[in-house]
Amino acid sequence: MKWWGFKKAGFEKAAGSSHIDGMAQLSRPPHPDTWLEVRPSGLYCIPGDFYVDPARPVERAVVTHGHADHARPNNAAVLATPETLAIMRSRYREAAGGSLEPLPYGETRSVGEVCVSFAPAGHVLGSAQAVLEYRGSRIVISGDYKRREDPTCRAFEPVPCDVFVTEATFGLPVFRHPPTDDEIAKLLDSRRLFPERTHVVGAYALGKAQRVIALLRRAGYDRPIWIHGALQQLCDLYRDHGVELGELRPATAADKQEMAGEIVLAPPSAIADRWARRLSDPVTCMASGWMRVRQRAKQRGVELPLIVSDHADWDELIQTLSDVGAPEVWVTHGSEEALVHYAGQQGFRARALSLIGRGEEEQETGSGVKSEPAVPVESEP
Repeated sequence: MKWWGFKKAGFEKAAGSSHIDGMAQLSRPPHPDTWLEVRPSGLYCIPGDFYVDPARPVERAVVTHGHADHARPNNAAVLATPETLAIMRSRYREAAGGSLEPLPYGETRSVGEVCVSFAPAGHVLGSAQAVLEYRGSRIVISGDYKRREDPTCRAFEPVPCDVFVTEATFGLPVFRHPPTDDEIAKLLDSRRLFPERTHVVGAYALGKAQRVIALLRRAGYDRPIWIHGALQQLCDLYRDHGVELGELRPATAADKQEMAGEIVLAPPSAIADRWARRLSDPVTCMASGWMRVRQRAKQRGVELPLIVSDHADWDELIQTLSDVGAPEVWVTHGSEEALVHYAGQQGFRARALSLIGRGEEEQETGSGVKSEPAVPVESEP
């Protein structure tokens, strides 16, 4: 199946003045809730006949980024950035989709009666906001995004629109992320303080692991970084797309003493099991925005929590609403109620979409793929 489009149907000019009011009515941009709706499979665009980040396989899917709660396998046709398609191929192989159509940032594709384009979202490599335009009305669907600088992906770009559909993963005032460089400095300071101990950092396989590596390099850390085998494939993919990560070594087959005093990255599920216990007196670390919640760190046995998030915090969510300037805001997956309430107080028309199928990023398995029974997932080495 291929993506297809057709020109907008034109209206012939009426011969009499009695038709003027009717033509004016037709020329007004349609309200977005008349052409974008929530269905069991996800957010559906009626005049384009496609879903954005569907929760189950559909005929046509516009996919914002490669995390598995947004990029499901087995859609008949997928429209996404070239980098996102590369991630989907890497993770799902032949189940990535029947037809994979690349759409680079800034280019436009007609899908049905809708013009679709992508703007950078700053979340992970290839992540995008889906920009949908229909008869003078524009909706921007953010996908997941962050506003912090990230050496591994394009920065978020605000797009003016009529409706902004925003995530709210950290949509509570308690979530205010500290400067990312300070968190990386904490890791390097700990390594200097305990030079004989291995520092094992839990980091999600897509985006977080590569970002932590790149931030360590930017901070001047030039030693080899050891990685769990489940991270290798996506680190290689990032390198193939021009992201410099320096020397990486496989941790799976390495000698315990060889990694003493070194930094090791592994999926979150690996840092608490027997795999991590084979390391030399490990300092257990975790890089996640959820490390702001002390109880979560304690439950996971994290000795050194690193608040490094790939999602916007509360202040950044608020700033983004101002930057985008949409009069109407739709909020999805996360703390929807708090952000809806705040947006309403600030004069926005706001509502929660309550989409199903959006899981927290910490639900990733060790292979970097969130639970997908339809797709075989290689076990951790």
